[in-house]
Amino acid sequence: MSARELDAAGIVDPRLRESYERCRELNAAHGKTYYLATLLLPPAKRPYVHALYGFARYADEIVDDLASTLSQAEKSEMLGAWGRSFLDDVERGRSDDPICIAVVDTVKHWQIPLEHFDAFLHSMTMDLTVTEYPTYPDLYEYVYGSAAVIGLQMVPILEPTTPEAYPRATELGVAFQLANFIRDVGEDLDRGRVYLPLEDLDRFGVTRADLEARRMTPAIRQAIAFQVQRVRDLEQSARPGIEMLHPASRDCIEAARILYCGIVDEVERNDYDVFSTRATVPMRRRLSVAGPALVRARRARRRYGPGSTR
Repeated sequence: MSARELDAAGIVDPRLRESYERCRELNAAHGKTYYLATLLLPPAKRPYVHALYGFARYADEIVDDLASTLSQAEKSEMLGAWGRSFLDDVERGRSDDPICIAVVDTVKHWQIPLEHFDAFLHSMTMDLTVTEYPTYPDLYEYVYGSAAVIGLQMVPILEPTTPEAYPRATELGVAFQLANFIRDVGEDLDRGRVYLPLEDLDRFGVTRADLEARRMTPAIRQAIAFQVQRVRDLEQSARPGIEMLHPASRDCIEAARILYCGIVDEVERNDYDVFSTRATVPMRRRLSVAGPALVRARRARRRYGPGSTR
């Protein structure tokens, strides 16, 4: 499958193909929903999305590898050096890093602004020192770099029909990240972090210590329900942006929207209990979304073409 994708994209250099394949393997192993949605894109576009995922995943592993023996300062130094090296590689137009070879090619191919990668690396660095966020605007600084810019990086590949697609992609990326925060409250506490704004918790009389006790209370349920509604509001605002993409790209993002934002539906079904049960979208739901979406995506490619490969 990956060879067919690389051939469709016109990627023939063996070293470049190897790097794209490594990124695809990272996406397949860790992306799950992201990888499933990527398969709905025309084959010629998939390698570039795999590369963007590979970049994000590699940086995230530096920060959050629980098996690592490195100190936070050492992780910060490692992340900073890797990030600077990547940015330098883009400037010179090539890389020797096994992952960044493909990422640099993707950035050049689709003319993706480097400011998005700067913002992402900034947020990854924040994870090494920031353990809580007093307000939603404080959290948004982190979420913009950790999630919104991922959507902004992808938009050129998805081929927007209007610049308005970019702010919609920002909203959808934020919605995805906030849904993950709601699902992962317990896991994030294991890492010493709280991604629910403290002022939102305080509105319902909930403290960080209450979360750390990991006992569901009516107040915590109300606080989680408040966060769920924020995700749904962002999702609703972002939805028109999907129609602003090339027709062959729409089903990929629509499936991602349904499945990522579906996390909060599962949280609601669990009575907002984010401690005893990890909310996951059932496989039957994934398949019920992906199957029809694949049929529609193929029809769109036949009718409108696969879009540009630049």
